Amino acid sequence: MKVLSPILACLALAVVVSHAALSPEQYWSYKLPNTPMPKAVKEILHPELMEEKSTSVNVGGGGVNVNTGKGKPGGDTHVNVGGKGVGVNTGKPGGGTHVNVGDPFNYLYAASETQIHEDPNVALFFLEKDMHPGATMSLHFTENTEKSAFLPYQTAQKIPFSSDKLPEIFNKFSVKPGSLKAEMMKNTIKECEQPAIEGEEKYCATSLESMIDYSISKLGKVDQAVSTEVEKQTPMQKYTIAAGVQKMTDDKAVVCHKQNYAYAVFYCHKSETTRAYMVPLEGADGTKAKAVAVCHTDTSAWNPKHLAFQVLKVEPGTVPVCHFLPRDHIVWVPK
Repeated sequence: MKVLSPILACLALAVVVSHAALSPEQYWSYKLPNTPMPKAVKEILHPELMEEKSTSVNVGGGGVNVNTGKGKPGGDTHVNVGGKGVGVNTGKPGGGTHVNVGDPFNYLYAASETQIHEDPNVALFFLEKDMHPGATMSLHFTENTEKSAFLPYQTAQKIPFSSDKLPEIFNKFSVKPGSLKAEMMKNTIKECEQPAIEGEEKYCATSLESMIDYSISKLGKVDQAVSTEVEKQTPMQKYTIAAGVQKMTDDKAVVCHKQNYAYAVFYCHKSETTRAYMVPLEGADGTKAKAVAVCHTDTSAWNPKHLAFQVLKVEPGTVPVCHFLPRDHIVWVPK
């Protein structure tokens, strides 16, 4: 039997003790003492936030009420940044183009013609060269109404998270098989089980602690963890990029996308070909926003039919492709 050295044994014990003895918030302070917690984490860290939105999770077998946060298609030209994606209507005369990609941050995904022309929920992709002060975009930074909270690490570790355990998972959360909630949870697990694209590493974090551990393991020391912030909820309006666009990293980053599930799950992927920016925006009504933009400098491994290429009319691997992050997604950048 292999015996750990005293030093390794102490380190292993320290990890177990820290996970068990500390709350998620304390664990953040313990692991990232000099890194402010982003608003996206704060908003789903405490169960009382969920009560305000009439969304509950009872791990003890009670029930789960999950609101997927889907919006109604609008008639005007707009971009909708929220939920699992960002929506764009190209504003063609007499109608408009709507797209839905499900999870637009899965770059193996191919958008269908039907979705390109009919569905309002889509990721807004743009070219890096268009991200400069004075540029304008019509945006709608919506609040995701799916407010599932983090489970403590020890609790999350005891709950199955795999396609072959779906009946057990549905039973645990009192979810009826075949229902909208069940399909939503099934799709999230399926996406988590898909292989990563070439050049990226992926991981689905089922607790805040595991997301912190993954990001540190891939980046070493974390300098910033940031999310998109908007002063207030506003309708679709024109935003202008203000002076002060800040490049946070020029190559390596971990980006974590909030998923629709019974409790907080983040689909995280690490890339060596990612530039992340903090982009100051000012709305037509004066509302200010700090939006996180992620630019992918190598898209050669993406599905050639991915939405980004169809919207931007570019080929895989030719130019950097960027997108804003919804308010409940997080980008982690190294020191």
